Amino acid sequence: MSLKNSTMRLDKLLAHMGYGSRRDIARLVALGAITLDGVDVTQADLKVEPGPALQEALEIEGERLDPLSGMVLLLNKPLGVTCSHKEVGPLVMSLLPERWRHRDPALSTVGRLDKETTGLLLLTDDGALLHRMISPRAGIGKTYHVTLARPLDGREQALFASGTLMLESETTALKPAHFEPDGAQSGHLTLHEGRYHQARRMFAALGNHVTALHRRSMGGLELPDSLAAGAWRLLGSDDVARVFSKG
Repeated sequence: MSLKNSTMRLDKLLAHMGYGSRRDIARLVALGAITLDGVDVTQADLKVEPGPALQEALEIEGERLDPLSGMVLLLNKPLGVTCSHKEVGPLVMSLLPERWRHRDPALSTVGRLDKETTGLLLLTDDGALLHRMISPRAGIGKTYHVTLARPLDGREQALFASGTLMLESETTALKPAHFEPDGAQSGHLTLHEGRYHQARRMFAALGNHVTALHRRSMGGLELPDSLAAGAWRLLGSDDVARVFSKG
């Protein structure tokens, strides 16, 4: 869905935002469930101008209109929740309003965290922004707190930073990564690429095993301590800019 046109039909807009079919929207109108500036909307095909003013003025069943196309969310992904149907378990989308599963354009995760990894996960329906964030050229650093099964042996910092570490079954060395221990069996690892299960495989290459992996930041955007596991919040343009503020 493009919102570049200055006006569009209300029923079409709401259908793209997941509120139901055009028939569903017409039914809501008939029930007096949609208001604009506090006045009941009487025509489902009313022409409206998508934008901040509409979000302030339009209510559906007593709730303000959802964010328009271009939304970005920060989610604190809990343990056991998946980003893909390829893993068994509830999907991250189940943590969001049900109607958001039907938005067009679709809401997608910015990259993935595996089922056993927790922490910062971004979602957006802005395809261009998503590709900017995941592009290797952006070089956005992602920092994880790592907990290990066995004590660190002292080789981790130098080897990870060297740019020479080869993972099993791969043909190119990893880019330099930064590791800062904060305990005998834990530390913070910052990666600038996203190979399959990379953090876990890096420590496996040294004979250790990751028992917990939690993403704390992406670029300059940090996961707030106040955001509980499973909770989410909308991001503004300043928050999004922080993702690109350091790599």
